[in-house]
Amino acid sequence: MKQISVNGRSYNWMKSPVVVVCIDGCEPAYLTEVAKSGEAPYLTKMMTQGTNALADCIVPSFTNPNNLSIVTGVPPAIHGICGNYFYDRELDAEVMMNDPKYLRVQTILAAFADAGASVAVVTAKDKLRTLLGHKMKGICFSSEKADQVSMEENGIEDVLALVGKPVPSVYSADLSEFVFAAGVKLMERNRPDLMYLSTTDYVQHKAAPGSEAANDFYKMMDGYLRQLDELGASIILTADHGMNDKHDASGAPNVVYLQDVLDEWYGAGSARVILPITDPYVVHHGALGSFATVYVPAGEVVQDWIARIKTLEGMESVLSREQAAREFELPAERIGDIVVVSTKHVVIGTARHKHDLSGLDVPLRSHGGISEQCVPIVCNKKLTGISSGKRLRNFDVLDLVLNHA
Repeated sequence: MKQISVNGRSYNWMKSPVVVVCIDGCEPAYLTEVAKSGEAPYLTKMMTQGTNALADCIVPSFTNPNNLSIVTGVPPAIHGICGNYFYDRELDAEVMMNDPKYLRVQTILAAFADAGASVAVVTAKDKLRTLLGHKMKGICFSSEKADQVSMEENGIEDVLALVGKPVPSVYSADLSEFVFAAGVKLMERNRPDLMYLSTTDYVQHKAAPGSEAANDFYKMMDGYLRQLDELGASIILTADHGMNDKHDASGAPNVVYLQDVLDEWYGAGSARVILPITDPYVVHHGALGSFATVYVPAGEVVQDWIARIKTLEGMESVLSREQAAREFELPAERIGDIVVVSTKHVVIGTARHKHDLSGLDVPLRSHGGISEQCVPIVCNKKLTGISSGKRLRNFDVLDLVLNHA
């Protein structure tokens, strides 16, 4: 059997088209609740007749580090992408982590394409496109900029005509539906050997599992997954992270403004707090998540700072750089001196005046912490030969569907 080797792992060649779906923000309860409703018969069939398992995502439980873990098969300590946003010490600047220069290894997608497979990637937001498609020969485009594709840049032309839908709003469920609609059209027309579909968590930030809006979203997804199955695809889905309520009984966000706290304790500007959830699309979460990194002044005793931060209400884990790199499999040189993770219903901010929460039209739901680490793995095939004691990770999905289905 033909195999390829990427980042220390071997993958069997596709026997039939393989579709990997990353459902952004898919807390496992979204699937169990929509299955209970009876509105997603195909998803229910996948869960009952295929494989339905739970896995752990990467912490910080954010989009970029987890999507890149999935498509490389390894954690951020190896591939280098440890957030959506970080402080680049070399540049002495806070920057988005969506430049491929920060990616340290080849993706599995690029490796299969180099070996002769036809590969297609459709992602909701354009922030992921250049990372997912780095050095990959094939089709790669986003819903967000589907009207700007070219053969040279994206490996495809006139996506809007192919899909038969207009460019959706970036703040809508339609952005994710466009991903699935494009995936079905590509499978009908191009029949790629390997396809990666990545959605946005706009709905999950607003709607809890079992709510009408959430069930409507998964009902929509159900129809497209059924079509992909009917076209002969092996489908495996997972999530980049879960999602939880981050508000109090009144509906107000539960926020620890860590920069404000440290400024009060140690003096204004003495520390730098970085929120890796930050990306160009913050209206639905106000750049508030449950994971932060702290850079302390040179010469300070980090353990003293850690001990004091631990006294704040809502802290789940406060670790040194070395401890966090080891526990969460992160590149030590790309995180702060201290890593702070808040509890299930608490988020971390920088300074209060820096967060615009005017766009929150419903009580805050967000992610980033250990409490959002549990994600589903669902496959339309039975997966065999997996050790019963093995800790599954979301970045095992390509190994599972190619080597165990």
